[in-house]
Amino acid sequence: MKYVVVLGDGMADKPVEELDNKTPLEYAQTPVMDKMAAKSEIGLAYTIPEGMKPGSDTANLAVLGYYPRKYYTGRSPLEALSIGVPMKDTDIALRCNIVTLSEEEENYADKRILDHSSGEISTEEADILIQAMKDAFQNEEFQFYTGTSYRHLLIWNKGEVLEFTQPHDVLGQVIGQYLPEREEFRRMMEKSYEILNNHPVNLKRAEKGLNKANSLWFWGAGTKPCLSSFEEKTGKKGAMISAVDLLKGIAVGADMKVIEVPGANGSLHTNYGGKAQAAIDVLTKDDYDFVYIHLEAPDEMGHQGSVEKKVKSIEYLDGRVIGAVKKGLEDAGVDFRMLIMPDHPTPIWCRTHTSDPVPYMLYDSTADLGNGLLYTEKEAEKSGIEEREGYRLIEKLLQI
Repeated sequence: MKYVVVLGDGMADKPVEELDNKTPLEYAQTPVMDKMAAKSEIGLAYTIPEGMKPGSDTANLAVLGYYPRKYYTGRSPLEALSIGVPMKDTDIALRCNIVTLSEEEENYADKRILDHSSGEISTEEADILIQAMKDAFQNEEFQFYTGTSYRHLLIWNKGEVLEFTQPHDVLGQVIGQYLPEREEFRRMMEKSYEILNNHPVNLKRAEKGLNKANSLWFWGAGTKPCLSSFEEKTGKKGAMISAVDLLKGIAVGADMKVIEVPGANGSLHTNYGGKAQAAIDVLTKDDYDFVYIHLEAPDEMGHQGSVEKKVKSIEYLDGRVIGAVKKGLEDAGVDFRMLIMPDHPTPIWCRTHTSDPVPYMLYDSTADLGNGLLYTEKEAEKSGIEEREGYRLIEKLLQI
């Protein structure tokens, strides 16, 4: 038996008026999931422990079977593992986004945050901008590292775990009240705008009608992580397929194989087919037991507030990933169990993460697990099946 998790990041939502009061998951054309649902167990899972902030860090740890209260030490340290940054016990890692701020206001604190991802800037462009930040700020105390797209890393030598505001929580708002209290971080952010707003990379982006990546934004501070081995914990040899450093970092920490797929970039137009084929290959050719396929696009479209694109991202996930993996494993004569779910909701109405429970669908190619429901938020709630300890859902998938 092989085991698959297909994780549609932020896929769950609330009813949207322009979708006839349906959620994007309800509205999307998902023939593969609809057919699978007839034989699948549909239920709800609570992936965010009460009192913890809803995020892809805590939620994906839970889906992989790691209790967030025990294993979570911050988001950025997990990303540091992916980038290959060695952390000392005294280091603090911080996420270092490059964001888009409004330009018309004279004072930095009066500006508004327009886009937490700078139009999903390419890693190649971002690397040039991070180099400019290194030239301006890097010293023995602060070390900058390029990540992927808009997501980068700052290591603070002998630092402290401070509270910072997540940029995607305050989209469209004036930033003054959300700026760091510590003067050195506030000063770096203000100075970064002066350097980046008229940087040649951003002038070219503006000419093309793209959002400028014109300011740093710090958040997600944490200490060196320590995860137990996934294989030792579950008895399954596991692999991770994701474009996102956070998921790759979790995999590195859990001693899972990280599969790099060319063209996988975390956007709506990622290489879906390449991810699906990589999953098929690692299960059928490389003799792995378990693969985790992470798709970032629904979350990004939720942050952007794009109803149309969020629907499209779910339709792509259905046909290009779930359908392709299902067919590939069937053609190979492999028995498999597949868990399909989001990590957390990213509702269109608020454009950020919430702690609501998420719908899951558990499919077994060898058995009928069906409870007569479709795979939607409403149907999952109607099922009466709840996994209050979301980190234990993987035990049901793996039958352990």
